Formats: sequence, C-alpha cells, structure tokens
Amino acid sequence: MTDKQHHEQAGMNGPEIIMNKLHQLERRVQRLEGIEEIKKLKARYFRFVDEKNWSELAEIFTAEVKLEPDGHVFKNGEEFSKVINDLVGKAPSVHHGHMPEIDWIDENHAKGVWAMEDLLSFPDKDDSPPGHNGYGQYRESYERVDGVWKISSLNLTRFRMDPLANWEEK
Repeated sequence: MTDKQHHEQAGMNGPEIIMNKLHQLERRVQRLEGIEEIKKLKARYFRFVDEKNWSELAEIFTAEVKLEPDGHVFKNGEEFSKVINDLVGKAPSVHHGHMPEIDWIDENHAKGVWAMEDLLSFPDKDDSPPGHNGYGQYRESYERVDGVWKISSLNLTRFRMDPLANWEEK
C-alpha cells in the first residue's frame, strides 16, 4: 500500500497528511540526534579514562547502572571509577571504540555494541600488573535521564589480550 492509499484509507486530508509526514520526520531526526549523543557519550567514556578524569567518568552512568567489564561486577559509577583509578593510576593508556551499532528503543532508551581496542602499560616494578593490548567489544544500554544520555549497563568482553612490556620509570 502506498502512503497516499494509506492516508486515503485513514480518511486524512492534505493538511493532515503533511502534519503526519512532519511528525514522522521529527521522530526520525530525534532518533538520529539521540544516536549521535550516545556516540559522544561513549567518546567521553574513553577520553575520561585516558585523561584520568575519574570524577567525570563516574557521572556518565545512571544511578542504577549494571557494570560488568571483564566479568567484574561494580555497584555504581563511583566504585568503577575508583577501582580503575587504583589499577591504572597515572600509567598512560589508549582506549578506542569503533563501529558502533546503536539500536534505538524509544526516545529515552537505546542499546549498542562497540568494537574496542586498548593499550595499557605500567612502570616496571615488582608489583605492577602486566601491560596489554586488548581487543573485544562493549555491549551497552543507554538511558536518557533529565534530558542527558547516560550508560545504564556496560558489559566488556575481551576476545584477545596481547602482552605489552612495561616501561622503566625514570
């Protein structure tokens, strides 16, 4: 059935058809804008980790977030940020997210899958964890809270971890 036949069957006249099309277009634009905001949210996640901006990192999650990176469960964004800070400290890191697949659920909810790669190395000390170049994917849910998109669930699965040598501290 064509749009014209559908509108005729619904008893719509010319102005009603135009308003219906405008409403559909508005919803499509809102969806695209929302998806773009979610991409920016994820970019901030990676940037905050690499910049060691732990307070801002904690704020990008909903209050009831479900965080499960690499099988570790965290109760909220603050706990997650503190543990990452304690683990990474001032060690340089590089985190990238690629090829987002964002599925729009409604104007306040979405979900996504991101390919990821990270590089992390530490000062070469006896108690330092090993460095790595990791590859995997994030599976996430998003919720708009007071007009701002936040991460409501995060599950990181690594498919591969290549060792990286730690560096000598000077």
